[in-house]
Amino acid sequence: MKKLVLLCLTLIGIYGCSSVPITGRQQLNLVSDQEVLSLSLQEYNDYIKTAKKSTDASATALVNTVGRKIADAVEAYYKVVGMESLLSGYSWEFNLIDDPQVNAFCMPGGKIVVYTGILPITQNETGLAVVLGHEVAHAVAKHANERMSQQMLAQYGAAGLDAILSKSSSSVQSIGQSVYGLGAQYGVMLPFNRKQETEADRLGLIFMGIAGYSPEAAVPFWERMSQQGSAVPEFMSTHPSDNTRISNIKKALPEAMEYYNSVWGNSNNTNTTTQPKSTNTNNTNSQWHF
Repeated sequence: MKKLVLLCLTLIGIYGCSSVPITGRQQLNLVSDQEVLSLSLQEYNDYIKTAKKSTDASATALVNTVGRKIADAVEAYYKVVGMESLLSGYSWEFNLIDDPQVNAFCMPGGKIVVYTGILPITQNETGLAVVLGHEVAHAVAKHANERMSQQMLAQYGAAGLDAILSKSSSSVQSIGQSVYGLGAQYGVMLPFNRKQETEADRLGLIFMGIAGYSPEAAVPFWERMSQQGSAVPEFMSTHPSDNTRISNIKKALPEAMEYYNSVWGNSNNTNTTTQPKSTNTNNTNSQWHF
């Protein structure tokens, strides 16, 4: 185990690393944003051409409204902290697909799909913000880039990375097929690992809070999810168990509420017409800094 850790640290030092905004976690990054965005867009377009879009105009509009509101909040936050370049090439899109699966997924660059099967669990606009905040977080944290980098390392090993990266485009294309596999998996990428899922939960709480939705809504949402009767034992899944997830969310709530209150004041008003209190770059709240 120690040798593996040392190997990973060495690879990060040699080939490249990046830090996830807000959490500060370092991640292996062997592929460029341009390569990932190009490949994922191609796969997404192939999927969306055959997907059955919902004909429920009201629900479709709500998904777009909430998604756009969270995306706008993220872009505003990144501009405030001077990191808007990290979102270069992003083009947000939110689609509601008529499918009974209780699920949603995100592609790099801001392509997000919600299945109608999850709407009875979200119940309302704020519940939907929990889901979309989580998916936006996956995109912003560039978890797909990290997944592809991990796949490259697993497939080729340290010794072969120099040769592989010298002809990166073909390598990324090959790895991308295994990471995305949209045709075979109804548009769902291979699962993110538990660390990435937990990170997306934490960031999602913060992003929904900046957008004006109370992060406290995440706990009852995941409690409703846990009652679906399809839980998988944690050791068999890349996702945290329901109990672990809810526990971690409760721990992350104070941080998320600081963001929420620093932007929207102390009221719990989540009305979409409410205006933020401040996005001043001189905000002294330490949560506004990396």
